[in-house]
Amino acid sequence: MWSSSCSRRPEMARVLRLAMLAGLLAGLLVGAPCHAVGWRDELPQAVALGSGDLRWLGFRIYHATLWAGQRPFQPERPFALQLRYYRNISRERLVQASLDEMRRLGRANVDAATLTQWESKLTRAFTDVAPDDELIGVYAPAHGMRMYNRQGLLADIDDVPLARAFFGIWLDESTRDQGLRSKLLGTAP
Repeated sequence: MWSSSCSRRPEMARVLRLAMLAGLLAGLLVGAPCHAVGWRDELPQAVALGSGDLRWLGFRIYHATLWAGQRPFQPERPFALQLRYYRNISRERLVQASLDEMRRLGRANVDAATLTQWESKLTRAFTDVAPDDELIGVYAPAHGMRMYNRQGLLADIDDVPLARAFFGIWLDESTRDQGLRSKLLGTAP
């Protein structure tokens, strides 16, 4: 009796390992998102319209690139804004800087409850960044926006007013950095 059960142990262990592996794979597949793997999957025909660096007090903060499927830029159509960072910036600082700029542009002229919701959505969408990290925002008309990093989707935000206010930081006619806006739109000399 003992000898027959010992001879089956390696086979049983192999079957158990295979079953555990199958369970792990099934769990990964069931939990996998149903949307695009990366931002380029959303905008396969997009080309870089323009790019430039944001500087503050002479320090480079990030390199921005505007991607769209058509020239000239049409803000009512899907587009992506890719930011590649030169410095360490916390998620909290990114969120507060974004909200401050939206307020300054008058885009965040909303009630306190909405502003709190926007802060919560942006906090879930952003990550801390380090040099060479990227955050990519994709504007989806009639939906809102999706935020990505190099690993994939960070957040799907179903909020058109927030998306418009957010992308206005760079693309609004009253943006703080007119030179960067012109470079992004491809209109800089």
